[in-house]
This record gives sequence, structure tokens and C-alpha cells, in this order.
Amino acid sequence: MIHDLIHRKIVNRLEAVEAWFAKESEGLFFPFYSSFDIRDSGGKVAPVDANVFPAGINNICPTDQDSSVDIIKNYFNSHQPGARKILLLTEEHTKNPYYWDNVATLKRLLTEAELDVRVAIPKLLESPLELTSASGQAITVHSAVRMGDQVQVDGMTADLIISNNDFSDAYQEWVEGLKTPMNPPHQLGWHQRRKDQFFKEYNALAESFCQVIDLDPWILSVKTTLFSEFDVNNEASREKLAVMVDDMIAGLQSQYKDHKDPGEPFVFIKNNAGTYGLGVTQVSNGDDVRNWSYKSRKKMKAAKGGREIEQVIVQEGIPTVVQAQGVTAEPTIYMIGCQLAGGFLRAHEEKGPKESLNSPGAVYKRLCVSDLKVSVEGHPLENVYGWVAKLGFLAIA
Repeated sequence: MIHDLIHRKIVNRLEAVEAWFAKESEGLFFPFYSSFDIRDSGGKVAPVDANVFPAGINNICPTDQDSSVDIIKNYFNSHQPGARKILLLTEEHTKNPYYWDNVATLKRLLTEAELDVRVAIPKLLESPLELTSASGQAITVHSAVRMGDQVQVDGMTADLIISNNDFSDAYQEWVEGLKTPMNPPHQLGWHQRRKDQFFKEYNALAESFCQVIDLDPWILSVKTTLFSEFDVNNEASREKLAVMVDDMIAGLQSQYKDHKDPGEPFVFIKNNAGTYGLGVTQVSNGDDVRNWSYKSRKKMKAAKGGREIEQVIVQEGIPTVVQAQGVTAEPTIYMIGCQLAGGFLRAHEEKGPKESLNSPGAVYKRLCVSDLKVSVEGHPLENVYGWVAKLGFLAIA
């Protein structure tokens, strides 16, 4: 497995790696949290998605949740000193009890970090909502009320907004003139953020990082190309996309040959502003696009909130060799600031190693940081997955 090589390379040049990371970090703001879906093929390891407003923190193992409290305290002491009255701004998913397990866990961790936390949505409510999460936890959701250039919730004027709302909808009227700091910032919401920008930054950082540790950059990179003329109902647009897919497959075949990889290349087509696993499909060649059925085209037509998909990325597919109790899986790693906070294995018994696992039917399996340390004797996966996530977080910053 490639983990052994990557781990040894990092450990052997750890001082240089840490100096490189410190230099690349200068002048950057690191958001409060993030998560990364990582694909591990046994020959390469790379993120295939990044979330700045992660919504599954309840799925990280209890041991890591406990240790996250000190990480949160350290983050606030260094990045948000003086902020103690916290507005936890959430999505409006009032009918999704699983989302509220995430919110309940996040509120608990912030509270245990000695912060005063209120949960609210950027919408006026006649009265607070009393919700129950999937695990039976009670949550009171208030209105986040604008008062001049500040925001109040349940009579408390917030020092800081911790956002768990991904701002697919910009809520522009609500944020206009707001001086209360927001972390992660509103500008990183899906109304503005694009996947191709993230992967461009990530791949450049991965190449620089690999120069430091003397590693082939192909091992940590994921080829990604923007297609900006996407109209799923337009035959000419689909034909241009099909040609782009064939070009990428041809390029990947050449790279596979150079790296003596016996696999067959494939790609994912993804909504460039997508979240929740929507607007994602896997293809093996351009003809797969040319022959999209009505059902396939419908899948690639709308994103979260019914918005039209206007841009897509064509991304190198990385198969996964990771399994959870015999089921196809992939690690998702959570960061608080620059610190590895935990993660889980997303598993799907109906999906194969080349398919997207972020789809209905996925289940979440235990993946503690302590487990990673012993997965490969003497070569902790924590180091490998942790540094891949750090490179992703640096790209976000």
C-alpha cells in the first residue's frame, strides 16, 4: 500500500514539512471547521470533496468528540479571542431529524468548550421551534434577528456567528451590513464557492508539498477540469462535455501506463457548486454522456433547493480499497482549525469501489483517530489522511 511510503516520506522530512506549512499559512484565515471525503485506491490518496460547513459531526466517534472540546478551546483562544456568546446558525432543514443530530452534537461540543451557544436560523419565526433529532435530542431553534449591524438571538447579542448553513442561498438581505463576525465566512458559501477553484488550489499545494517530501505528485493529486457551458437539455452542450470526458480518459490512460497502474480510468461529473451528493454521476467514456437517459439527465439538472446546474467539473475517478466490515467505504476526515478532530467511514453496501458513496443508503461506521494509529503497523494512516486533509484545509484558507 502507498500509505507506508507517504508516511515514511513525511516523517523523514517532518521539520521541512512543518516549516513549509507554516510558510504557506502566513496571512491566511483558517475557518473554524471543515471536512474532506478522501479516496484511497492503494496507489493514490486524495480528497474528492471538501465541505466548509460540515453537517455530520455527530458521526465522528465519541472518543474523538471528547478530545475535540480542547481543540475547540485552543482554536477560540488563538483565532477568536474574546468571543463567548455564540450564535450557531443552521440550515432550515426542520424536517430532517438526522441533520439536527449534527446540530445537537455541535452545540454540545461548543458548550463544553465553555461557550454560551444559541441555535438559530436566518429567518423570522413567530415563536421558537422545538425540534427533536433522530436520536431523540431536543433542540430549540430561534430566529437570528438583525439589530442594526449586529444580530440577536433569544435576547443575546452574539459575539460571533458559527455557521452551519452552507449558504447555497446567499441570504443577501440578512447579511447586508452585518458587522458581527461569521466563521466560516459567508463568502465561502455555495452561492459563491466553486469546486474547480478548490481543486486548482489543492493540486498546486499537493505538488509543492510533494516536492518537499520527494514524492510523485500524482499520488496525492486528483485531476479536475471545469466545464462552464453545461446545459443538460442541450445536445450540443452534452456533446462538448462528452469530448472533454474522452480527452480526460485518454490523458488518464497515459498516466496509468506511466505509473504501471493496471486499472481502467473513469471520471465523475459533478455540479461545480454542489453539496449533499446531488448532481454527481460516474461515466467511463464520452458515449456514456451522449447516451444519458431521461432519468440520468434529470439527475444532473437540479441541485440543492431546485437550482439549475450551470457548471460542472469533470474529475478523475479514484476507486476506493477501503472497506468497513466487507462493505465499500471511504474515510471522511473532520478538521477544527488545522487540527485533525476525527472522522468516520462512509459505507454503502449497494455501491462498488468506483461509485459515489455519498448517496441514499450510506451508513457511517466508526473511524477513531486512535483506530488509525494501529491500522497499518508502524505507519499510521492518521498521518497520511491527516496531511491530505491539512492540504485541503490550506486550499480553503
